[in-house]
Amino acid sequence: MPDAEDVRRIALSLPDTTEKVAWSMPTFRVAGKMFATLPEDETSIAVRCPKEERDELVMAEPGKFWIADHEAQFAWVRARLAALEGEDELRDILADSWRQAAPPRLLDAYPELGMPSAE
Repeated sequence: MPDAEDVRRIALSLPDTTEKVAWSMPTFRVAGKMFATLPEDETSIAVRCPKEERDELVMAEPGKFWIADHEAQFAWVRARLAALEGEDELRDILADSWRQAAPPRLLDAYPELGMPSAE
């Protein structure tokens, strides 16, 4: 089961990512733009997610994903770390959020982090 240190290690391994405390919690930013947070007692993460995909995720896996009331109007979703299938799933979630926040110059410079291929 991934934990807060895994989140920190994986997030900071993504290009041009920094950690900054905001709202009394760790946040992770690419080129200054936030893409993940470790809210509450660090048992979950909040990440960027288009609203349409977010709603589908929550409906499909409510034990894993949910929408915090104060984030409902934004394109963010929460994921319970204990419900993730391991570090690979955590890495995929963080990388997807990173891609949504990263500027084009970083997406171009790191094509291996580009959009995932359709399966």
